[in-house]
This record gives sequence, structure tokens and C-alpha cells, in this order.
Amino acid sequence: MAGSGLLEGKVALVTGAGRGVGRDIALQMAGQGARVLINDLGGSETGEGASDSPAMAVVREIEAMGGKAAANTDSVAGFAAAQGMVDQAWEELGGLDIVVNNAGILRDAIFHKMTEEDWDLVIAVHLKGSFNIARAAATVFRGQESGAMVHMTSTTGLVGNFGQANYAAAKLGIVGLSKSVALDMSRFNVRSNCISPFAWSRLIGTIPTDTPEQQARVEKIKQMVPAKIAPLAVALASDQAKEVSGQVFAVRNNEIFLMSQSRPLRSVQRGDGWTAETVLEHAFPAMQANFYPLERTADVFSWDPV
Repeated sequence: MAGSGLLEGKVALVTGAGRGVGRDIALQMAGQGARVLINDLGGSETGEGASDSPAMAVVREIEAMGGKAAANTDSVAGFAAAQGMVDQAWEELGGLDIVVNNAGILRDAIFHKMTEEDWDLVIAVHLKGSFNIARAAATVFRGQESGAMVHMTSTTGLVGNFGQANYAAAKLGIVGLSKSVALDMSRFNVRSNCISPFAWSRLIGTIPTDTPEQQARVEKIKQMVPAKIAPLAVALASDQAKEVSGQVFAVRNNEIFLMSQSRPLRSVQRGDGWTAETVLEHAFPAMQANFYPLERTADVFSWDPV
């Protein structure tokens, strides 16, 4: 692919890149000059089955553009498989400079009905999978003293949603993982950031549409196409973003948000210490004005996508 794109000469590993957000990130990274390893197990949105068709289809799209890509159909939930992806990027594409942790599944259930399997599978793919890929890449990035990681989080974890305790825990855990990577590896010029994407995908397609409110919500989400997420991921992966690390962004159609991170809001103290009674009488009432309500993503992002 001719030209001098933002990622010219770079090699990227994008997980869950056979469809949706991952596919568009892979295509736009290839369009900016990167050689891309397309990882996708090719399973269902709940994690069953496997197929090489999604990954191979994206490889063919990139090759038709004049770029270079390779396919990998292993599960990110396997530690050895993650190392295999990094090795494959080196062997088939000549290196590794960028990791995008995008692979995911959903097993939604109201909390008191959530099974151990629902919990374990979602944590294994999202949180452990992100660790597996990041850890395998970290050795390479440390050795070459450069590298960029982009991890997909969600407002389900950052804000809240019904029926997604497993997904919320995994996605908020990814924020902690990303910040730890950013801190631990900054001395090796390795950057790590999160994106919370608002975009229609086959995973979002599992949202119920039984009520008018649910139907209206889905119609709004359908306006937000996966291609809108990719420019931020490309920018974060580029050398021009070398000063950007440890941040959490969100993309909602044409809006980009820098999300807050946990910091103290207010404090109270008693020179003679606290008892349970004085906590109830003094601390809670003093802080109550700053308590967060039980909000969902839709309550916080209440305006139509722009």
C-alpha cells in the first residue's frame, strides 16, 4: 500500500477483528499503512462455535486495498494462544507495534439469575483475554522500547447497566489493567489507553426490544456505526500520540469524550475517631449531596447521538 500513513511500517494485532468495531479498526489501520494480524475466533456473540470465515474475509479486504494482513482464529482466553498471536505477527508480518484488545462476548442475565458459566466465560474473554494479549506483547514492547496498546472498555462498567454484572466487572477491570500497564511500562515508552465505544454491533443486537423504550434505545444505537470508533484507535496507536497514556475515552457517533477517573470527592474527619453511630450521624449526611445515583448509561448520555 503506497503512501505515508500515520501507521506506515507498523504491525498491529487487532483481536475480535472479523466483524464490527474490530473490523473497522483493522481496515483503517491498514489504510494508514499498518500490516495487521486479524484475530477472530469466529464464534457466536455468546461465545459458542468457531469459524475462520470472518477473519479471512477481513484479510481479503485488506489485501484488495493493497495492504498486508494475516489471519488468526485462536481464542484470546488462552495464555499460550496469545503468545502464539504475538509470535505469528513477528513471523508473518515482521514485528509488533500495536495491540488492540477488542474481542468480546456477552452473556447477559439479571444478577440473581446469572450462572457461574455466564460469569466465567465473559471474564475469560474480556478481562483475562486482554491481560493475555497485553502480557504477551509486553515482552516485545519492552525489548524494543516502544509500543501502543488500546483496550475496549464500556460505559456498562464506567457508569452502569441492567443485567450485565459479568460484562461490567470485566470492562471496569480492563480500565485498571490499562492504567497499570501505562504506569509499569512508561519507562519503556509503552502507552496504554482505553476506548468505550458506542456502536451498533451483533453484540449490541442482543439487547431486548420488548418495550417502546427499549426499541427507541436500539434505534438510537443503530445510528452509531462501528467505523466511527476507528479514527480514535488509529490516532492513539500513532507515534504522534506519544504523550497520551493512561486515559479513558468514549466515542459516541461524532463525539469524543475524555472520561473521568476515580478521585476523592469530599472528606470528613473526627479528631476522636469514628464509631458506626457517628458514621451514620455525621459522615453519611455530610457526604450525601455527593453520592452518585443509581444511573445507567442511558441516564448519563441522555441526548441523541450527534
